[in-house]
Amino acid sequence: MAAGGDFGVLPVYTKWMTRRNLGILIGASLPAMAQQPDSFMHLPANLPVPLDDGACDHLPGMKVPSIALRSTQGRMVNLAEPASGRVIVYAYPRTGAPGTTVPSNWDEIPGARGCTPQSCSMRDHNQEVKALGAMIFGLSTQTTEYQKEVVERLHLPFEILSDVDLKLTHALNLPTFTFDNMVLIKRLTLVLKDGKIEKVFYPVFPPDKHGEQIVAWLKRKQGIAG
Repeated sequence: MAAGGDFGVLPVYTKWMTRRNLGILIGASLPAMAQQPDSFMHLPANLPVPLDDGACDHLPGMKVPSIALRSTQGRMVNLAEPASGRVIVYAYPRTGAPGTTVPSNWDEIPGARGCTPQSCSMRDHNQEVKALGAMIFGLSTQTTEYQKEVVERLHLPFEILSDVDLKLTHALNLPTFTFDNMVLIKRLTLVLKDGKIEKVFYPVFPPDKHGEQIVAWLKRKQGIAG
């Protein structure tokens, strides 16, 4: 955000600046504010709704391949290794970087927008997910260095895994799309249990409600009402 207050660089006000003139000036700055990094936190209205194109139909029941991925905690994580409960892996295209704006054509891609709100939703429901015997990982094809910034900025209590080399993406034949010469995973979530894919959420929409969706599904699996 540029210096000069919450609304960017504003002219120097003199004593004759009226409330009305100030209101007009601030109002004129609002469209620019919509393109500031904070806009990553909110979903615009009328986003195109992604449709199930069958690209994940092959995944349920599939064995998790033994591939080590670097996490934002600096360790290698192999999702094929035994876990004490279910593992929730939410894959997303990419998160926006501070100081950048949303690309003009990003919102036109069905299911592309909403990675930050989705991560916040998973964060806000992390304790419920843990109480239901599961743990969360994020997954994208961005670098670990980029992902670490997201974890710190959003205060994410779980690790994000980097598939920058596309090894897991190709092994599972996950649906992808290309943007700015980068291969990105379409938004989806894998529920892993006993080394296999138990459940796939695809497409995921709206992404900012996905944490609630995961909690509701886990409760149904355990026969918990509500």
